[in-house]
Amino acid sequence: MGDGLSKTKNRILKMLVDHQNEYLSGQKICDCLGCSRTAVWKHIKDLQKEGFKIDSVQKKGYRMTAPSHHLSEANILSSLKTKKLGHNLKFHETLPSTQKEAHHLAEDGAADGTLVVADEQSTGRGRLGREWHSPMGTGIWMSLIIRPDIALHQTPQLTLLTSVAVVKAIHDITGVECGIKWPNDILYNGKKIVGILTELQAEASHVKAIIIGIGMNVNADAADFPDELKKRAASIKSLTGREHDRPAIIQAILKHFELLYNTYLEEGFEIIKLLWESYALSLGKEIYARTVKGDTIKGLAKGIDDEGVLLLETRDGTVHHIYSADIEII
Repeated sequence: MGDGLSKTKNRILKMLVDHQNEYLSGQKICDCLGCSRTAVWKHIKDLQKEGFKIDSVQKKGYRMTAPSHHLSEANILSSLKTKKLGHNLKFHETLPSTQKEAHHLAEDGAADGTLVVADEQSTGRGRLGREWHSPMGTGIWMSLIIRPDIALHQTPQLTLLTSVAVVKAIHDITGVECGIKWPNDILYNGKKIVGILTELQAEASHVKAIIIGIGMNVNADAADFPDELKKRAASIKSLTGREHDRPAIIQAILKHFELLYNTYLEEGFEIIKLLWESYALSLGKEIYARTVKGDTIKGLAKGIDDEGVLLLETRDGTVHHIYSADIEII
């Protein structure tokens, strides 16, 4: 991945996507990319093996008739609508954890906007070190490296920004309207579809990198979930009865994230806060908040403050600032 051959194949795919419904001659592709007609033919064959429907007609050239929903480097890059995010893509068939891999890359100086994607994780994890079920060919398991110039106390805001981008992307591609359970769970009808894990690399008061992990259950069947997860987790396929285009969802997440992120860096958190609250499931409802210290606080979810901290009002009128907790809506 990332070598010359892979980049040439990705560029051929992008040309075919950009000129869908018309034929591109092998010679035109050669002239644009500076490679031989034999190389073009070999890359076309590889793309066909990956599931892309590409016609080959003598004296006319090549034409894509149907995209592939197969998760691959070429397929993710082919229709990216971002200026920066995701273009430095590290795709793996399988990894222990995209989050761990992204941490290593960030420590080694990976560029702002680098994306790690795996088709399978063997040791995926969520918040508080919990295991995340990540089987092959069913979900989106990815970690994004960003390097914002912000203060340490602002970093939780990016979890909320990410959750808004994900909800918008899911609706764009699948039509499913999800809600957000503070701080980072995306739910539909009470079942979790997406988890978000935001982690930090910092020195003193300086943010070096933020690694945002996204795990999304897309095309798993209901029977694929372990018994302990079936009551509280679902996939988009299990909700809609049909499979969905994982590369398109990744592209949409990156598009929405980049738009929101640029707005956030230019104008601050207020717009993100309003958007997040418009999707929040717990707002104005009674909830239990189980903190990492083991305390349980029952109260009314009033909203979030300007740093993304949950505001929970108990019956005596005290407003508690909840920085990290498991939330249960009563």
